[in-house]
Amino acid sequence: MTSRERVLGALRREPIDKVPIHDSPWFTAVERWHKEGLPPDATPEDYFGYEFAAFSADLSLQLPQETVEETDDYTVVRNANGAIVMNFKAATSTPEYRGFTVTSRQVWNEHRDRYTYNDSRIDTDKGLAGNRAARQRGLFCHYAAAIGYDKTQGILGSENLLMAMAMEPDWAEEMFAMGIDLAIDAGEAMHRGGYHFDGVFAYDDNGYRNTTLFSPDMYRRLLMPHHARLCRWAHEHNWPVLLHSCGCVRDRVADFIEAGFDCLQPLEVKAGMDLIALKRQYGDRLSFMGGIDVRCMSHPDPAVIEREIAEKFAVAKQGSGYIYHSDHSVPDNVSFQQYQRVIELVRQHGCYDGVA
Repeated sequence: MTSRERVLGALRREPIDKVPIHDSPWFTAVERWHKEGLPPDATPEDYFGYEFAAFSADLSLQLPQETVEETDDYTVVRNANGAIVMNFKAATSTPEYRGFTVTSRQVWNEHRDRYTYNDSRIDTDKGLAGNRAARQRGLFCHYAAAIGYDKTQGILGSENLLMAMAMEPDWAEEMFAMGIDLAIDAGEAMHRGGYHFDGVFAYDDNGYRNTTLFSPDMYRRLLMPHHARLCRWAHEHNWPVLLHSCGCVRDRVADFIEAGFDCLQPLEVKAGMDLIALKRQYGDRLSFMGGIDVRCMSHPDPAVIEREIAEKFAVAKQGSGYIYHSDHSVPDNVSFQQYQRVIELVRQHGCYDGVA
């Protein structure tokens, strides 16, 4: 099977030859791996045989960008959403948000017209050529888009957004709706312009360490209808929809299914997401991607990761419907040799009916 056929089969819970493989190592992990044996001209995608290829549009407010501060250790920039963000140059970390341009409804109203589609949001040259090349290689080519709560908190910050959801819910829903409109309009334009997609990968973190970031009622009133619109649009093109939602979203899975999502990723173990339990409860209605604990990958005892993969694959791959991925992203405390072993185990335990 090609990667495209294999991934689509897993997403549709149809018979496949082996569990598809994809992952997201931090750039610092890749730098370490190059020092430990990954060939200098090789990428993890090619070397380990990842099977996804992402293509996206500019879904920002398209505000002017600038470097606010730069040191030997980090950079601080004002990005295209007007957020001031610090990133470390040589350390694995998520961006640190230090400030926002949009802090109120009044400021939002001054910028909202920027949150609509225009042709400058699409790369019609390099991106389209990359899409054609990935298609020729048989990869699963997907439209990738940040949406919903996660996208919007990058514009005005989590605290401001949560306050808006509680105190000005019509404004919060307007931002969610416009973000989904922009994602759909850009994806449709890319499709018309020659991009080939096999599915949609939507990114919308709804969870934190032990629970969701906002209540089920808020989700169902303000965000779920717009998630459902995105899924309906994708399904009209026969594109399955994967949802990336970090943190503990265990209690939101039934709502995600009702909204129309076909697969949930990444299933963070440290946040309480249990791949085996989720598969047993929802595996007839939802596919899963991830759930392999990165802490086991770096454990000095090889038996730990061997047990992690063997036990979870034995359940997760039953009846298809499972795609390998770490439970978030691979950090730089995982050596190249350790990660090689991870992929060896994935291939060993991911075969169906003894197919190599």
